[in-house]
Amino acid sequence: MPVHDWSRVSAGIFHDFHHSWIEENKRILNSGLLPPEYYALAEQIAGSLGPDVLALQEVSLDGSQPDSSNGGPPITPSAGPITLATVPPKVRFTAQTEMDGYVRKQSTLVIRHTSGDRIIALVEVVSPGNKASRHALRSFVQKSAEAMYHGYHLLILDLQPPTVRDPNGIHGAIWAEIEDAAYQAPPEKPLTLVAYSSGQIKMAFVEPIAVGDTLPQMPLFLHPGSYINIPLETTYQAAWSTVPRRWQRVLESRA
Repeated sequence: MPVHDWSRVSAGIFHDFHHSWIEENKRILNSGLLPPEYYALAEQIAGSLGPDVLALQEVSLDGSQPDSSNGGPPITPSAGPITLATVPPKVRFTAQTEMDGYVRKQSTLVIRHTSGDRIIALVEVVSPGNKASRHALRSFVQKSAEAMYHGYHLLILDLQPPTVRDPNGIHGAIWAEIEDAAYQAPPEKPLTLVAYSSGQIKMAFVEPIAVGDTLPQMPLFLHPGSYINIPLETTYQAAWSTVPRRWQRVLESRA
């Protein structure tokens, strides 16, 4: 199914889809894609990245308290019946930084969780509201950078077209916050899927896409050296099936 042009409908219509897509990603992760000591919850994170963030948690199967150190304990490539990928993800662009500049600028931790289980990763679907103003975009960018600084891996799915505030998409704005080397989005692929591995060296795995493209799998890191692939096309289709037919017709019609 091709990616739709969500700029053709109101923010409220996309918000409904946003919620469904988060839920579908949660469902597929908790249905066997994640190793048994992990689970995913749709959460409202304090100092929120967005209205519904998918948070991956780790809990010790023996009931002991998980290691709370930055980055967590090493994860072996195989955890029970689940095999974690360790080869580099197949994406169009990769970049890395030690984030030293951001460490100097970083102030306080604003992303928290009420559960006692440790956050490992966050999945965020960018909404129109995240780009609606300079303040909204700045808030999203800062909280994304802070999440990486504190060791949370990220997967950010941005189907919103670039604005004057993020001409190179959401990854361009986030990368400019933590690294001097600029990211230049290809003009023919203005939408962005990006996975961040948040070890000592921060790695970005960027897949630019466009309206009409089929969504690829994207990595979701559980440790700097290992990840699972989320079948975004499958979850997108499942979420699309819940969009009211009235709005499906609008999005499927010729502009």
